[in-house]
Amino acid sequence: MKKSFISASVATVLAAASFGALADGPSFYGRFDLMLTNSQNSSTLQGDTSGVTVGESGTYLENNFSWLGVKGTEKISDSVEVVYQAEWGFENTSNTGSSTVFNSRNTYFGFKTAAGTAVFGRNDTVFKNSEGGIDLFGNTNADMDRILQAQSRVADGVWYYSPKIAGVLTLNANYQFDDNNATTSAGDGSSQYALSATLGDKGFKAQNYYAAAAYNKGINGIDAYRLVGQVKLDQFKVGGLFQQSENVLNSDIDGSTYLVNVAYNLNGVNLKAEYIYDDGGFGSYFKNISGVNMKADTVATRSVSDVSVSNFIVGADYKVAKTTMLYGHYAYYTGDYKQDGAKIDLDDDNVFSVGVRYDF
Repeated sequence: MKKSFISASVATVLAAASFGALADGPSFYGRFDLMLTNSQNSSTLQGDTSGVTVGESGTYLENNFSWLGVKGTEKISDSVEVVYQAEWGFENTSNTGSSTVFNSRNTYFGFKTAAGTAVFGRNDTVFKNSEGGIDLFGNTNADMDRILQAQSRVADGVWYYSPKIAGVLTLNANYQFDDNNATTSAGDGSSQYALSATLGDKGFKAQNYYAAAAYNKGINGIDAYRLVGQVKLDQFKVGGLFQQSENVLNSDIDGSTYLVNVAYNLNGVNLKAEYIYDDGGFGSYFKNISGVNMKADTVATRSVSDVSVSNFIVGADYKVAKTTMLYGHYAYYTGDYKQDGAKIDLDDDNVFSVGVRYDF
């Protein structure tokens, strides 16, 4: 029944997209993104990768969030447009069963006016989106969420995006309704929302700079704020991020994350390097290696102190066609912490990956 429903849903999307192409309506889009990875400790691989045991080395085929979707707008009056998007991720490297092939991604419905855009449903938080293009290795096993958190996609909420003010500034917000408290804010009953302000253009087309300030309240079990800045200088892109994170259940459990990176376009080859340092331990690398979830409030988390985690990444990507990109990277994760005063070294992880991405 479930597989039949999913198949029918996808067929409906495909049919709607085909009709839309003829009727100048909804647009169908997608991405295939596969990567071959060798990892020393398998602590940062994508969650649905088959055969992974943290602490063991291996070579794996990873799916970097391949997806299918349909989106569009429709003018319903001189001043109002309907906006919509329905997107599904799909897994083609997992052995967990065909029932988990498809999963929900950004799916919403809303309205756009001169005063801004409001949408309702499931979407990335404005805190997550404030990163702009700072995450040079995003959607891979070197994504910055291996070190920091609050990179959330949440459902049952409302989002607002302002129009560009003076051509450079946008103000954005999202609010999650109360029934999300048990899943994204550890059940403490507090409000869950995110706010952001962005300046410039993350794509470096209208301006050669991008800056953002954002605040996350409760979503993903964390209160956090971040500052982001990135600038394009000829063939160089240089950027940095600072984030302060705090456990919503225990404000004594907190930490800071610092990120700096640089990219250089060498005759179409995009060379990249990034360094991240963290003293909070909220990211998945620390959790997977140490076994301690810093978003909880337990005896284990209260006994942890002096966290020190770092990640160094170098890589490159090259577009062989408008739709197809080849890429690869090396990521080195290391760190230590104290538990009840005793120093514990985290197992290092050396990760080598090469992949191909196709967009349509």
